[in-house]
Amino acid sequence: MQHKFVPSSLVAAAALVCATGAFAQEQIVKIGHSGPLSGPNTFAGRDNDNGVRLAIEELNARKINVGGKTLKFELVSEDDQCDAKAGVAVAQKFVDSGVRYVMGPYCSGVTIPASRVYDGGGTMVSTVGTNPKITQAGYKNLFRIVASDVQAGANMAAYAANVLKARKVGVIDDRTAFGQGLADEFAKEAQKLGLTVVGREFTTDKATDFMAILTNLKAKQPEAIFYGGYAPQAAPMARQMKQLGINAKLLGGDTLCSPEMTKLGGDAVNNVVYCAYAGMLMDSDAGAKAFQDRFKKRFGQNPDVYGPFYYDQVMNIGEAMQKSGSIDPAKVGAYIHQHAYKGVMGEYAYDDKGNRIKAPVVVMTFEAGKAKPLASY
Repeated sequence: MQHKFVPSSLVAAAALVCATGAFAQEQIVKIGHSGPLSGPNTFAGRDNDNGVRLAIEELNARKINVGGKTLKFELVSEDDQCDAKAGVAVAQKFVDSGVRYVMGPYCSGVTIPASRVYDGGGTMVSTVGTNPKITQAGYKNLFRIVASDVQAGANMAAYAANVLKARKVGVIDDRTAFGQGLADEFAKEAQKLGLTVVGREFTTDKATDFMAILTNLKAKQPEAIFYGGYAPQAAPMARQMKQLGINAKLLGGDTLCSPEMTKLGGDAVNNVVYCAYAGMLMDSDAGAKAFQDRFKKRFGQNPDVYGPFYYDQVMNIGEAMQKSGSIDPAKVGAYIHQHAYKGVMGEYAYDDKGNRIKAPVVVMTFEAGKAKPLASY
């Protein structure tokens, strides 16, 4: 039998063709994450990042096939510092580098200007920014994956009036798009329900000393003080209320439901802080409990407030790609608008503006350093 001599270069070329053939069967899909990975809200940014990461790992294990190619999801995470300028720069970077799906931003003040850049670049945005203005801009492929300020603020006002039986309330906000928006909605609904807003005070999302504004409010004897802002300010605020002997409850949105509250506020938050959590309770649902266990096993800690929502929406996007047979954000977005998705945090169905329909809201407090559910809306 005669052996033909095959040059090694041809063998190498043939091997390369085979490798390229195998490689061509894989389609990379980049999922961007824009959030605070530095500064006081780092804990939230990391949690959100973990939610996205876990979903990507689970989607990759499923080997979703679209157009004859296996999708390989990759996470690209950027620090927007909860700062508008940094967030717009991150948005431009994502758009320029072909990232067509972005989870975040976390802060409303970043989401409002950044969403214009994403819309111009044809990128789908899934945000936890709660300010009503975010979805009023009319961007077609923007989804708010939690309840809005309108829902959270109104529910806390109803709880203050009907359950806490408060008659006089003080309102403080941190002047961010999130904090101010949430405080405005609370104040509006409180007045509708016959409560008197005895004082409106302002601070910043960098402050740690609230003695002056709390002293002003103490003189007006409110039974509840609503704070529109984030946990790194709310926790020391609860401590300072205790120091001043203010017996009012401290109310807020879901940012105050974070485990960070007890880490920073100690026992000052117990049975004093009441928050509106825009989700389902982990322990009361088997699917949510199983997710929590997987999350803890993977990252060594329980999810914080928003990680589960980020996880759900990435899984929703993956399923929408599979069902629509496309990775084009316009087609995937159209599918998500038309089909409800059952996730860890309930059902995700969106109106034509991208607001989540019937987002569940649970009012919680803290007891012995742990969050305790009180009522659901």
